[in-house]
This record gives sequence, structure tokens and C-alpha cells, in this order.
Amino acid sequence: MNQREKEEYLRDYSILKAQGKPFFPYAVAKDGAMACVVMVVIIAMSLVLGAELGPKANPTTTTYVPRPEWYFFFLFEVLRVVKPPSLVPLATIGVPTLGMILLFLLPFYDRSPERRPERRPIATITGIAVIGAMAFLTYSGANAGSPTAIELKTPQTVLNAGGQTLAEYEAGKKVVAQSGCLACHKIGENGNDGPGPQLTNIGARLERQGIARTLVNPTAPMPSFKNLPPKKFNAVVAFLTQLK
Repeated sequence: MNQREKEEYLRDYSILKAQGKPFFPYAVAKDGAMACVVMVVIIAMSLVLGAELGPKANPTTTTYVPRPEWYFFFLFEVLRVVKPPSLVPLATIGVPTLGMILLFLLPFYDRSPERRPERRPIATITGIAVIGAMAFLTYSGANAGSPTAIELKTPQTVLNAGGQTLAEYEAGKKVVAQSGCLACHKIGENGNDGPGPQLTNIGARLERQGIARTLVNPTAPMPSFKNLPPKKFNAVVAFLTQLK
């Protein structure tokens, strides 16, 4: 912006400012009135429709699937995609903080006085990229599978066998994921490193009978799975046996 354009801008600004109205009380009154309308609508909907609280929380369940509120789905998806434990602080703190800093600094590295989007490519592209990324991550987070699921590729030998072998493998994988095993064990990229050993290759270390005995008479603090229905117990054993 040269000196002539700056003078024209200041002159036009002073004329518009003289024709306008002060922020207080005009804008404040409008915003206050709209806030009151929104509050009345919320109170009325609460009284008429009520609030869905859902069932009482059960702290002993192992099948509960925690999910964030919808407006946190994009952060949930970032954390879900970044699997290595060493990168979890980067996903939870680093990426969101860096994104906020870049947005706050946008007026400083794009100082163009233009208001038309096509004449402000930096601001326009940044806005589209941020909105697009958040929309995509929100959609992906909303449609993501259960956090307790085991994302493990089915072995080719199991796929080739098919039939009952494949059915038992898939059923066992589901039972293991829903029985709280990932709280102490790690299978592939899912679960925790301890206090139990990794189970990614347990089938190469123990035979089927050894796995079954361990599930019935485990070492503390691991609970016993002898009370599982026979069909589920056999499915768990079949699944763990195929982890090689």
C-alpha cells in the first residue's frame, strides 16, 4: 500500500466512522438480546424435552467403549492414528498447540488489506485447509471403530484355511479385545506394554495346550478365564494360537 492509497483509506474510514454508531450501547444491546433468546430456547428445550442421561455408569464393566464428545472427534482421531506410545505427547499436545499458534499468527504473516478471498491466497488456503482437516478428522473419528478393537491383519494361513478356523480367529479376537486383555498386554500396535507380556507372537512361544492352561490357571494379577463359555474360550485359544 503506497501513501496515496493509505490516505484514501483513512479518509474513507473517517467518513464511514462518522456515519456509524458506537459499539456501546448499540452492538452490546443486540448481542445481549440474542444471548437472552438463546438462553430462553435452551431452558425451554430442557424443560420440555428433558436431558438424556443414559444408564448408570458401571465401573466393573470391561466392554464399555469410551468416546469423546463430537466436538473432540478430530483430536480423538489424531490420537487414534498416532499409535507409538512415544509419540502420544506429540498427538495430544504438540499438534493441537502448533495448529493454534499458526492460526493466531495468521494476521501477522498475511498483512494484506484485501478482503476478497481470491486476493488473499494465504488466508484463504489456510482457512480451507484447517476447516477441511478438522471436518475430515471429525468424520473419521465419528466413524472409527471401537478403541478396544484389535487392529491386526489376519494371517494368510487363517485366510487360506477359512471356515471354522477363520470364524474362531475372528470371534477370539473380538473376545480378547472386549475382555480387558489390552489393559495389561500388547497385541500388535494395540494395548499396553505391561504388566503382562506381549502377545503378538504368543503362538510361536506356546502350544495350544499351554495357552489354554495359562488362561485357566494364570499368574497373578491376571484373572482366570475358566468361567468363559466353552465356545468363547475355544475362540480365544484359537486366536492366540495363530499369533506367530
